[in-house]
Order: sequence, then C-alpha cells, then structure tokens
Amino acid sequence: MLIRLGYDIEFHAPLEVPMVALLNVHPSREKDLREPDELRIEPRVPIEKYVDGFGNRCSRFVAPAGTLRLTNSTLIEDSGEPDTRNPEARELRVEDLPAEALQFLLASRYCEVDLMTNIATELFGHIAPGWGRVQAICDWVNKKVSFGYSFARSTKTALDVYTERLGVCRDFQHLAITFCRALNIPARYTTGYLGDIGVPVAPFPMDFSAWFEVYLEDRWWAFDARHNRARIGRILMAAGRDAADVAITTSFGATKLTKFEVVTDEVIPEKVSTVQAASRD
Repeated sequence: MLIRLGYDIEFHAPLEVPMVALLNVHPSREKDLREPDELRIEPRVPIEKYVDGFGNRCSRFVAPAGTLRLTNSTLIEDSGEPDTRNPEARELRVEDLPAEALQFLLASRYCEVDLMTNIATELFGHIAPGWGRVQAICDWVNKKVSFGYSFARSTKTALDVYTERLGVCRDFQHLAITFCRALNIPARYTTGYLGDIGVPVAPFPMDFSAWFEVYLEDRWWAFDARHNRARIGRILMAAGRDAADVAITTSFGATKLTKFEVVTDEVIPEKVSTVQAASRD
C-alpha cells in the first residue's frame, strides 16, 4: 500500500523567533519512503537538522517576523496490514529490561506515575501480567474517558484526565501510559500520521495522531487507548516520554497558528505511475 503524507501549516510571528519542528517520518520508517521527506519553509531560512535524545529527526531554524509556512508532501509504502498483535507477549521483570527502556517507567511532565500507582494497582493489579493487562488498560481508558476537541488543554495531565474523564487523543494516551508505568510496564508516547484507512471517515478535519507503545517480550508494540482497535497505515514520526517531548513544533517566543492541514491518504499505484510518467514527459 502507498500512502500520501503531507502537511501545510502557517504561523504568524510578531518578532523573529527560534523554532524546532518534529515533522519528519521517524528514522525507523525511512526505508519505506518512496519520495523525499523534506521540510519546506517559506520564506526560505537555514535549517539545522539533528536527531534528539529519543532518536527523532528534528529541524531547527529561526522564523522571521510575519507569516511562516511549513509544508511537505511525500509518499511512503506500508504493509496495508493492521497493527501487529501478540496476545502471548510477556511482561519482563524490571531487572531484565533493556537499559534504554528504563526511562519509560518513570514519571514525566504529563504522566504522574508516583501519584497514580495505588489507583493503577487497584484497577489492574489483579490482571495477569502481559499483553492482556495492557489491553485491559486500553479498554478501561477508552470506556471511561469521553473524547472531544473542546476538552483540549495544554496543561492537562494524566491525573487530570482520570479525574475529569474528558480529553483528546493525547490525554487518552497519557492516562494509559501512566497506568502502564505504575505497573512497571515501559510505555512511551508516540505521534504520527493515522489516516481513515479501512475505517469510516471521521467527521472532522485530518490531524496528526497520538498513540503509545509498550515494551513486552523483546520489542515495542503499538497500542491506542483512543481508538482501541488495530488500525492500518500508522506512520510513526516521533516517540518520547510524553507529549512534551514530541511536539510537532516548539516556538521559543510568540507565534500564532493560522493554518493547519494534514494529508494521510491511500494512493492507487496506477495513479502514482501516471503522475510520475507525466512529470517526465
């Protein structure tokens, strides 16, 4: 399966402002790209590219005062299969976890593990360790928390979500991540593209999506407390401890978002070939 990925984002900055963007496909998916995956900025400014401490591709630049436009369009190949599942995957003892997974057991900006350990134990401590316990956490969060864009709040933490039972994509994931960590299951926050492929089209504009990954057996596995079902075409962009680590853009000064469009569409291979042939003629 081929999927067209892209975005068209505009900001207004009253003054020159440094920015960092995490708008590239994650290095683990670079081998699947069939077109360049390059951030384009208008007006043109120098871009410094680097990989952060979590392994995400980042772009650093200084935005001039006025209108700033960030765009990209690329093509990626995907298996076309739903998220991989392994109901037999085991939890590992903390002492057996790889060192790089240990940071994903700790409290972070939006995930107050220390404040929610007793709650997690009461709700899920009786469930056998492993895949089934993580799925039970997703089932609980999906059932108990109501979704709505009007519920978004940049300061909302996992404990807030547990108390209010309202949130957006990231809030569902923060709560599930916190429950997992409180039970010594490494869990990390992930963000990327997730189109309406194989499911009814959502009645709101396309956006980037959030899900989370847990370390079971010998690898990271994708879970999604918001949608709570295996999905097709999940394209990872960035992973971190929580949303603070993987913001699509971070401005070190005042900016106002004025346009935000995201594209995640399945592409028919014949159409791709026709377009490419026409471009060569």
